[in-house]
Amino acid sequence: MKRLEISLLIALVFGIVLSITSLNVECDDIRESVLRLHVLANSDDEADQNLKLKVRDRLLEVSNDIYSNAKTREDAVESTESNLALLQSEAQKVVIANGYNYPVSVELEDTYFTTRTYENITLPAGEYKALRVIIGEGAGHNWWCVMFPPLCISAASDNEAQLDDVLTDEQMEFVQGTQYEARFKCVEWYEEIKQYFDFK
Repeated sequence: MKRLEISLLIALVFGIVLSITSLNVECDDIRESVLRLHVLANSDDEADQNLKLKVRDRLLEVSNDIYSNAKTREDAVESTESNLALLQSEAQKVVIANGYNYPVSVELEDTYFTTRTYENITLPAGEYKALRVIIGEGAGHNWWCVMFPPLCISAASDNEAQLDDVLTDEQMEFVQGTQYEARFKCVEWYEEIKQYFDFK
């Protein structure tokens, strides 16, 4: 009887691992279709947090022009790389205009995100290409969203590209479906384990 129980347990574990791996392949396609925005405030001081939001708003305004012809994540990444100096300059102007002398770092990086929900869209945990903006010490609470296609705030809604333009029908159903909540959690655990061993 013990052999049967062990065999069933092994089959169950194998089935779960296979399911999560298969699900993560689908999530990889989603991760490779969007460009995230990650803004870190100088500190958790209220003024620094407000400054972070002003920098965010300005970058989203600028991104409307930068991504006006972007149809894919690759287009958006290419446009971002070509305009990193402009984005850094605009962010720095906001900081100075508000009476601060914090330096601002703006870079494209692969960044780990936990599972995040934006209104009716949930994006799985994992590494995404992101525009990472660090204000001053970057020691405060951060703010993150999807820069392309624009899901952050209404100010970004003028861009023609929408999420359903870059995701398949099945992927859209996945990110909009509440029935996938448990699966998102499994993916997050899987990605956290990967992150842990990657840093070892």
